[in-house]
Formats: sequence, C-alpha cells, structure tokens
Amino acid sequence: MKVLVVVDMQHDFVDGALGTSEAKQIVENVKKKVELYWSVGDKVIYTQDTHATNYLQTQEGRNLPVEHCLKNSWGWEILSEVYKTGAPVVEKKGFGSLELSDMIAGIGEVESIELVGLCTDICVISNAMILKSRFPEIPISVDASCCAGVTPESHTNALRAMQMCQIQVMS
Repeated sequence: MKVLVVVDMQHDFVDGALGTSEAKQIVENVKKKVELYWSVGDKVIYTQDTHATNYLQTQEGRNLPVEHCLKNSWGWEILSEVYKTGAPVVEKKGFGSLELSDMIAGIGEVESIELVGLCTDICVISNAMILKSRFPEIPISVDASCCAGVTPESHTNALRAMQMCQIQVMS
C-alpha cells in the first residue's frame, strides 16, 4: 500500500495567522493528490499542528510569537477541500510526529510514503526525516508542487536538504 501524508493543511498556514500566497497556490494541487491516492484505495493520513492557549509560553511560542493552530479554533481546522472524511488525523504538538511514524508502522506492507503540505522547511522536512529514519528501506518522497515554505528560499533549501538525505523530491 502507498501512503500519502498531508502535513498541516490548516487554515492558519493557508489563509490565517501564518498564511502565505505560496500556501494558497498549492491547495488545488494537494486536493488533486489526495483524490489520486483516495480513489485507488491507498492510505491518506493528515497531520494537524495543535497548540493550547499557553502557546506563547512554550519554547516554540517564544521563538515564533504568533498564536496559531489553537485547538478547536478555525485556524486549527484542516481545509475542507483537502480533507477526506474518515481519514486518520494525527494531532502533533511539535514539528515532527513520532505518533505518525507509529501509525504508518501499524499499516503493514507499505510500498512508499509521500509527503505534501506545509511548511516545507519546518514540519514537512521534520516528518520526512523521522519517517526516513524509521523506515530506511521504504522509498520516501515529497512533491514540491504540493508544498510551500515560510519563504520561497527556505522552501528550496528544505527540498535540497531532503534530497541530500535520499528523500526523492518530485515536482
């Protein structure tokens, strides 16, 4: 089975507190990618950046003092146009998720893992590196046309870093 991981396609990263024009531009591509996997019965898993009201007192909040993805807020919600009802969602409190790797390990025979979403240079790369470490023999890829970074430059830098770690970058 192939696995698609849709990373943090939430309002706050697209059209909310930390949204960018680049993030808005990938929504349709992500929607098409999800449809492709879903239509053939492959696994689609979502991650959801999740913070509490004390976010500004956390290490991340001190380094990025912009409240975002507060649990149960509008900005925390995954965009309805990319979410498939019933698909699993992993709430993550940091950039990468060990729970995501555990969920994928529980699937059984995994042929490949592909990541799409936001932000390339923070959460996409963090999860790609965790998955590459956990599953060194499973091909792992990132579709650059379905990702956006904090800036176009940091997006490109993250893609290059993942390539150096034998994560295939597609466009």
